Amino acid sequence: MLLPLAVEALSALAQGHRLAVFRLLVRAGPDGLAAGEIAREVGIRPNTLSTHLTLLNRAGLVCARREGRSIIYTADYAGMRALLTFLIDDCCGGRPELCGDLAGLAQGDICTPPRR
Repeated sequence: MLLPLAVEALSALAQGHRLAVFRLLVRAGPDGLAAGEIAREVGIRPNTLSTHLTLLNRAGLVCARREGRSIIYTADYAGMRALLTFLIDDCCGGRPELCGDLAGLAQGDICTPPRR
């Protein structure tokens, strides 16, 4: 991940509602959630949620797909993994005991969404 995209992703997460939406979608897994359900869970208006989802999508952290009349949102696990890898890329300085399991991110050992 390049620095400008990392800054955009971190900026998108640096707001309480957007962080709550992202964490909710991570917990929801690959099935995702409809916008109305996200708004209810997070406690924000649908029109406000739309703005937050747009910013998260632009930052590479959220994906959307249409199912019938609904739009289903999911966490973009590849984007999340890229951001986390970017953050720990210089971690440890050759001493993996400092980072523990974080070193597994680059290999995809951690944060793999459950298969359903």
